[in-house]
Amino acid sequence: MSEHCIIIGASHAAAQLASSLRQESWEGKISIVGDEPYMPYHRPPLSKAFFVGEKSEDELLIRAANFYEKNNIDLLLGCRVSRIDRDAKKVILQDDAEIAYTKLAITTGARVRKIPFTGSELAGVFYMRDLNDVKQTHKFTGTGKSAVIIGGGYIGLETAASLRKIGMSVTVIEAMSRVLQRVTAPEVSAFYTRVHTEEGVDIRTEAGVDAITGEQHVEGVRLSDGTTIPADLVIIGVGVIPNIEIAEAAGLTIDNGIAVDEFARTNDHDIVAAGDCTNHFNPIYQRKLRLESVQNATDQAKIAAKTVCGKLEAYNALPWFWSDQYDLKLQIAGLSQGFDEVIIRGDSENSRSFAAFYFCEGRFIAVDAVNRPKEFMTSKRALTTGQIVDPKKLADDTTDIKDAFTNQ
Repeated sequence: MSEHCIIIGASHAAAQLASSLRQESWEGKISIVGDEPYMPYHRPPLSKAFFVGEKSEDELLIRAANFYEKNNIDLLLGCRVSRIDRDAKKVILQDDAEIAYTKLAITTGARVRKIPFTGSELAGVFYMRDLNDVKQTHKFTGTGKSAVIIGGGYIGLETAASLRKIGMSVTVIEAMSRVLQRVTAPEVSAFYTRVHTEEGVDIRTEAGVDAITGEQHVEGVRLSDGTTIPADLVIIGVGVIPNIEIAEAAGLTIDNGIAVDEFARTNDHDIVAAGDCTNHFNPIYQRKLRLESVQNATDQAKIAAKTVCGKLEAYNALPWFWSDQYDLKLQIAGLSQGFDEVIIRGDSENSRSFAAFYFCEGRFIAVDAVNRPKEFMTSKRALTTGQIVDPKKLADDTTDIKDAFTNQ
């Protein structure tokens, strides 16, 4: 049989993996099997530019249609893989069609975590994960209408900013004591609460949802304290779950995601995996990570493609992320979980530009930079190379940020 690499999941990682296979001189067949009817597309704009009509559907595409044709990459869209037969080296589709592979890549991403609120089936209630979700919300948006967002994470706050931009009344409901509590320091949470409040968003923390109310379509959200907030639209954003079922059923090792080694290989070395669905060991932080980010999906997919082509190269990338809200460009380098000290550079209480530097036992581990590209880039380089940090210079906004870092 001629070489054939099948990629399950038409995600960011899938688009990069297919492209990288050709760049790495893979001459065999490439097939991407995706359960959505769309070519691989960018997901970050779904809660931002596409949501408010600033980007078209075509502008979301990671690669134009002719890219796949030009590179002889087959797109099997609207198809779901029902199982993997590792012994026969075949994938079986939902219609029982079988496709043989020599190499297999799993890039199935993640799906939204669903909470069975009473009334969550009403028209006008959405989870913001895929293109269909957002396309259907448009009939419920518009100037003067009201939205309730359940979940004060990045998706919830980005969506709130987008809805305010088109003149909607917005309330954010967060069960924890502050927004972004799982991922940022209190100072960063306070900053985003202030900015969103200034922009007209009603943020309610330590608030539980009792039910979503309405007859056939949503009319409001009733909180645990009995308060009902009117709503024409409800967006639920309470996290995601990795899509590991197809891998688990095939006997691949699962550990908070599909377990892969430094070369993106599963325990079956003819099967690689990349993106949100995977769990890998990160040598910079010396622990296993499952990351939900475009950066990880892209960089890990490049490594997976090399592995498929027999060019083993260890994955050793610094995680980084971003979030756009209003005029704020948040750029995050590194992982702040487990921090025990935060140094703030700039005025987070009154301005719209500052950086929060995270430390654990004296070691610099991450930065949140809001409208501070220089701090982001300098910190990213320092985290990658292991430079020494001078905390006093870091906190002094009159000192050039480069002077706060020195080589070991």
